[in-house]
Amino acid sequence: METKRVFHLYYLLLLTSLLLFIISIVMADAPKQEEQGKSSSEGTVQIVYMERSAESDAADPETTHIHTLANVLGSEEAAKNAILYSYKHTVNGFSAKLTPEQVEALSKQPGVVQIIPSRTYKLHGPGLAGI
Repeated sequence: METKRVFHLYYLLLLTSLLLFIISIVMADAPKQEEQGKSSSEGTVQIVYMERSAESDAADPETTHIHTLANVLGSEEAAKNAILYSYKHTVNGFSAKLTPEQVEALSKQPGVVQIIPSRTYKLHGPGLAGI
């Protein structure tokens, strides 16, 4: 009888620990979701992939990126301010801070292949292990 009781207490402790672990994971992810919700009205960083063409290869890719974004934002100055980085070597594209409406309009522009939200990954270095 005593063994059964210890067995039940062991499982209760295990389930409680598991529940606390799951809650801590959910709570750790909550601030990220809040930040994404807040920034959607003011714009989030998006990566815009563009197709490579003979025209874009001959010209400076950054100029092509500015012209494409200027069609959506209304001016080249606004496009220059919105573009954070132009990718020129491995892929043709750029990253910019855009609202959902701007993403929708930009996705319809000729030459735009795909637009995806930029994600930040946190890497754990040796400092985490106390090394």
